[in-house]
Amino acid sequence: MWQTLIDLAPELLVAVGQTSLMLGIALAASLLIGGPLGILIFLTGPDQSLAHRGVHRVVGWIANTVRSFPFIILLVALVPFTRLVVGTSIGPVAAAVPLSCAAIPYFARLVEQCLREVPRGVIEAAHAAGASEWQIIVRVLLVEARSGLVLATTVLAVSFLSYSAVAGVVGGGGIGDLAIRYGYYRFQTDVMVITVALLVVLVQIIQFTGNTIARRIDKR
Repeated sequence: MWQTLIDLAPELLVAVGQTSLMLGIALAASLLIGGPLGILIFLTGPDQSLAHRGVHRVVGWIANTVRSFPFIILLVALVPFTRLVVGTSIGPVAAAVPLSCAAIPYFARLVEQCLREVPRGVIEAAHAAGASEWQIIVRVLLVEARSGLVLATTVLAVSFLSYSAVAGVVGGGGIGDLAIRYGYYRFQTDVMVITVALLVVLVQIIQFTGNTIARRIDKR
């Protein structure tokens, strides 16, 4: 197995880079779009300052609908959209499109749950002090929920690391593609073991990093 690891090292490095690219794009999209979407779902919910039943239900329904699709089906269903956006349906950048579409509503719901844990008295005190909605979001909600948001991002990263492996199977490249091409099609069990071990290591690194950051910024 050690010899296999040495021989496979160049392709492993490329696969890790492709997986990192897919995951990075999906995480960036979820933070930039899914984060505000989660805040909107929270603020338009019942008994909140911007409560609006129609907006809350529509946005929540869209998020739930996208989340209900099995990722492999979403991956195939979005092929025309992927081609429209990036010009191809093959490669890590193309695979990042359906990954992002799946990650955005997933993270939005995680953000909503984190904001629900903020004590209502803190929000009401900010309102009583004359804070605007923007100030409440930036200086109250995001500050009070920062530890939970870091953990939510960690959960998202770990979950979509496995999704990126699935995307690799259908031409996205990355660790999943390497495992299928060598471990499955060529019946090289040692390659499959190496790729699985690599995914385990990556998950442990992501989880440890997220837990450490969350613990350090948690001032409660």
